[in-house]
Amino acid sequence: MNKRLFSASAAGVAFIAALGIASCHDGNSTSEAKAATVPSARVAVAQRGDISQILTLAGQFQPYQVVDVHPKVSGYMKKINVDIGDFVRQGETIAILEVPELQAQLQQTVFQLKQSQEEITRAQHEVKSAEALNYALHAESERLQQAAATRPGLIAQQELDDSNAKDLNSQAQVDAAKSALAAAQQHAEAARAENERVQALKNYTTVTAPIAGVVIWRYADTGALIQGGTNSNDQTLPIVRISQSSLLRLRIPVPEDDIRYVHEGDQLQVRVDAINRTFTGKIVRFTRSVNFETRTMETEVDVDNKNLSIAPGMYANTALQLASGHNVVTIPVDALVINAQQQRTVYVLGANNHVHIRRVQVGLEGSKLAEIDQGMNPGDRVILGGQEKYQENEEVSPLVTTEPASETVHETGGTIDLKADANGGNQ
Repeated sequence: MNKRLFSASAAGVAFIAALGIASCHDGNSTSEAKAATVPSARVAVAQRGDISQILTLAGQFQPYQVVDVHPKVSGYMKKINVDIGDFVRQGETIAILEVPELQAQLQQTVFQLKQSQEEITRAQHEVKSAEALNYALHAESERLQQAAATRPGLIAQQELDDSNAKDLNSQAQVDAAKSALAAAQQHAEAARAENERVQALKNYTTVTAPIAGVVIWRYADTGALIQGGTNSNDQTLPIVRISQSSLLRLRIPVPEDDIRYVHEGDQLQVRVDAINRTFTGKIVRFTRSVNFETRTMETEVDVDNKNLSIAPGMYANTALQLASGHNVVTIPVDALVINAQQQRTVYVLGANNHVHIRRVQVGLEGSKLAEIDQGMNPGDRVILGGQEKYQENEEVSPLVTTEPASETVHETGGTIDLKADANGGNQ
């Protein structure tokens, strides 16, 4: 009896255990089936960072000014004081010409000026003499007129008329003497002007430096006949060529697509490999015109070169920041999708890992990261690539990847590698 009851109880326990095991097996199968139906997706997190675009360009140093020094008079080179490579100061004597005929002309103008001064003196004396005679004759005429008025018939009318005529004639002589004095003074001014002109020509025989700079070429030697540069059409050679090298122009050709980023005052990094020097420059001017052949705009940076360490003609590599965003929301460019309406969108995952298609406004865009101006916040998760596989409100299984928050995009418009050039070209 007891044995039969124990057997029944054991059978019941075994049946209940079997039911529990079957139930657990069915639950695991349901979860695995559900997990198999949820697609996975690569996901990145929106972050705050910096994104910037830097353009690297090759530039060339040019003198701030280059002046060909011509004499204003023709003559023989008596002495030349400078040679190639000499530094000259503004106003310093470069050369002295010998023009013998100018000395004779100058002496002649001196004599003419003295003669005109003597003419002025003589004319002044004639004016005084004429005025004195006129004063006496006028006084005599007035006395006769008064006497005739007091005692009519005392003085003959003929005598009165003669006295009045002499008075008028003397007044005319005064006027003539004054006119002669004015003519002498004008002649003296003309003589003085001619003297100054010839003296200026004489002074031009001493040729001075119009600017401070370096003599980069010399065209004349002692004893050579030098033609005066009287107008811009002359093909005469100068005495020397002076380069203002203490201040240089660094000329940079900016590509057409990047012109909109160029502004006066923008800073850029300059590297001069030839002298192993790096410094910061500032854009001071640009042509505001695009070259038809190269499709570039010449942009200039003024470079202080008082120690003359940079020689005109040297190359420099520059780095110009075109655009930048600091502490902005960035996401990988793989997260951006263009919809049928040509709008930029992203696929964002909500808290429950459901997909939500969201329109965004994109700012700067680099090769790896894009700036999001509107539509996203830091911490939002976005799907990377293959977005066409997902639908609005679809649940996905996120596979979060680590992406950088900042990026610096380097664009090149051409650089100079002196070592590569020395080896026969870039490797």
